[in-house]
Amino acid sequence: MGEKRALLILHGKQATNEAVRDAVMTLRDRGWELAVRVTWEAGDAERFVSEALALGFRTLIAGGGDGSVRNLCHAMMESGKDDLALAILPLGTANDLATAAGIDSDPLQALSLLEQPATPVDVIQVNDSYFLNMATGGFGTEVTTETSEDLKKMLGGAAYLLTGLTRFTEVRPARGHFSGPDFEWDGEFLALGLGNGRQAGGGQKLCPDALINDGLLDVAILPAQMDLLAGVRELFDREAREDPEQEGLFVRQRLTSLTIETPDTMNLNLDGEPIQDTRFQVRLHDAALKLHLPADSPLIAAPSSAG
Repeated sequence: MGEKRALLILHGKQATNEAVRDAVMTLRDRGWELAVRVTWEAGDAERFVSEALALGFRTLIAGGGDGSVRNLCHAMMESGKDDLALAILPLGTANDLATAAGIDSDPLQALSLLEQPATPVDVIQVNDSYFLNMATGGFGTEVTTETSEDLKKMLGGAAYLLTGLTRFTEVRPARGHFSGPDFEWDGEFLALGLGNGRQAGGGQKLCPDALINDGLLDVAILPAQMDLLAGVRELFDREAREDPEQEGLFVRQRLTSLTIETPDTMNLNLDGEPIQDTRFQVRLHDAALKLHLPADSPLIAAPSSAG
């Protein structure tokens, strides 16, 4: 293992988290130089990444949710450095990437992954933005955004289904043209997932077979020319997704790049960061960043199958 130095960029809401404080002190007792910075306002994460790199840190820790992971990933990719590693301390509401990757929610267990070798993973770029987990668009994105936290706590995944059902009268499919290597699709769609990870929106597995180090982007398109109830159920209800009779509702493809063109401005949500455009150039950067993951992480492709 390399030098035992890392800088933790902690979301401001977690500044008084005693479990995090105890975990940091334990790592320091194990010989780690573990610096901590706490975010206060927009732009802090990016500024702290620049500060860390200037101080010689090559391992950074995202202490927060998927948005925190995205912010650090983007800043690290923008730096142009090719020897950087990222660890995740999952402290957000959803923690979709950490959950799919099998990263423990216990702060000490999560930070202890620093003591395991980091795995080279892919990074996705959409126009000028970088992220690690998933981009989503369409009606499904609106539902996951607008489902209340209280409803999620009460009903779990069924909360998304309920919200979707109550908004049936508002459903307006988006139209898009999708093109990539040996792939082309054009039409109206209800939901879109571009997955490096498997889930978004608090556990909605749009790309259930995605791998984060296979050199491929998982594309999932839910066409509008289908039974609407079945489509919403597969989007937001796990049992419906696992029903063999529902297999094939999505158009699925694995690509290294993709161009999306829409006649109207579309919102694309990159791990909580919305961008708007009528043209999205999607590119996968193979093994562009190192990530501290459990050795048995479901998101890691076996050496023989990694592309």
